[in-house]
Amino acid sequence: MSSLIESKHRGLEWDLMSWCGGWGVTMADRSDPEAVLITGVYGSGKTSVVEEIADVLERRGVPYAALDLDWLKWFDSGRGDDASEGVMLKNLDAVVGNYLDEGVRRFAIAGAYASLEEVETLTASLAMRVTVVRLTVALEEIERRLSSAVTAGRQDDLREAGEWIADGRGQSIEDLAIENDRPIREIALKVLSALGW
Repeated sequence: MSSLIESKHRGLEWDLMSWCGGWGVTMADRSDPEAVLITGVYGSGKTSVVEEIADVLERRGVPYAALDLDWLKWFDSGRGDDASEGVMLKNLDAVVGNYLDEGVRRFAIAGAYASLEEVETLTASLAMRVTVVRLTVALEEIERRLSSAVTAGRQDDLREAGEWIADGRGQSIEDLAIENDRPIREIALKVLSALGW
């Protein structure tokens, strides 16, 4: 970035901070937060592991936030376009900013990602250190887990999980792969140990 643009950027940042401070609003400090993205095929246990990580962090007194990215992009505008990823990133930026303003410094995030490019887009949006943990589970176990699900959407998830596994989607995008074949608490503790949280 040129020094002129940097100077203008700093000036704008100062003006925004001054203006926000006058209204009792503080800018989010993103200097030291970290996130873990728990990814994997549908039915691999991403949300359950994030919930368990949140429970452990809460018991330890660590300021944290738990997020499931599916909920930030579950909508239908009726326009027939698929703007869900862009809307999710905007929603995520707002939600993360609010949590940062409240002092949160550890983020446990659940989301299914098929490619490294998608993960890189997410990590750039978060603007913090992100460790990617991919949960691996045999398709037979996913079928067992999702067979009792009562929603039609879960049956679609099962079909998609089979396709992802067959095509190798979502593989080789992680910093750490963990087989989710034991109690969720053990998986959560293994993730937290790897993170040093």
